[in-house]
Amino acid sequence: MTRVVVVGDLMTDAVARAAFPLAKGGDTPANVTMHGGGSGANIAAWLAVEGIESAFIGRRGADIAGRNRDMELMGYGVDARLVMDPERPTGTCVVMVTHKGDRTMLSDPGANAALLPEDIPQDLFGPGAHLHLSGYSLLNEGSRKAALHAMQLAQKAQMSITVDGGANSHLKRAGAEPFLEWTQGAGLLFVNSSQAEVLTGRDNPEQAAKVLAAWYSQVVVKMEAEGALWLDNRGSEPVRVPAEPVEEIADGTGAGDAFIAGFLPGWLDGKPPAESLANGCRLAARAISHLGARPIL
Repeated sequence: MTRVVVVGDLMTDAVARAAFPLAKGGDTPANVTMHGGGSGANIAAWLAVEGIESAFIGRRGADIAGRNRDMELMGYGVDARLVMDPERPTGTCVVMVTHKGDRTMLSDPGANAALLPEDIPQDLFGPGAHLHLSGYSLLNEGSRKAALHAMQLAQKAQMSITVDGGANSHLKRAGAEPFLEWTQGAGLLFVNSSQAEVLTGRDNPEQAAKVLAAWYSQVVVKMEAEGALWLDNRGSEPVRVPAEPVEEIADGTGAGDAFIAGFLPGWLDGKPPAESLANGCRLAARAISHLGARPIL
C-alpha cells in the first residue's frame, strides 16, 4: 500500500456538547472534553488506524498540549514529523456542539500558522508515495509557502497529490481564484457542498463538480447526510454513494477528515470510485458517532 504523507494542521479540540438548547446570555449545561484535532492530523490518524502507512508533517508549540498531541499521533501509528515552535502555542479549536449535533468552531491556529518550507522533511517525498495537503495550510497565509513547497517536492518526486478545501469561511476570505491557482498540480480535490459553492458559485453539488473538473482530474464532493459524489474530467457519469445511517450524531467534528482517510486507500489502489466513496462514508459514520475527531482505539 502507498505511503500517504499528510501536510496540515495539528490542534487541540475543546468540545462542548450542549445538553439543551443554548440559553443566550445564560448558562447551558454541557459535556466538555478535550481531544486531539486538526484536519491534517485527523486524516493521518484515521489512515493509520485503517492500516495505511501514514506520515504527518506539521508544527506544534513547546507546551504540554503539543507534547500530548505528538504522543497521540505516535500512538495511532503515525510517523509524526512535528517541528516544535519556541514561541507559538499548539493550535486550539473550541468546538461548540448543540443538543441536535450542529457545530460551530472558534479556531486559534497557533504554531500551525508558522509552518515553514524548511519544516518539510524531504526524505518522505519519493516515487510511489502520495501527498495529501490540508487546505488549511494553503488558506493560512503563514503556512502557505510551506504547503506550496510540499506540492513542489511531491511533483518532482512524481507523487500523486490530493488536496481538500479546508474550511468554507477561510475559502470565502481567500477567494476562489487564488485557491484554484495554488492547488494546480493536485489530481483530486475534496470539498463539501458549501466549499464547492464558494469555488464555483453553483449550489448544486453535481454542477459544481463539473465546473471543478475543468481544474482537477477528479473531484469528490462530500454532501453530509446525502452521501458523496465523484466526478472526473473525462466525461464519465457522476458516481453517487449514500451516507451510512447513524443512530445518533454525537459530534460532526472530523467527519470530513475521516471520509478522506476512508476514500484514499481504495482510490490509490485503483478501486472503482463507488467502493472508495462507500469506504469514506463508512469512516465518516464512525467519526460522527462519538465525541472528538479522531478514532477511538
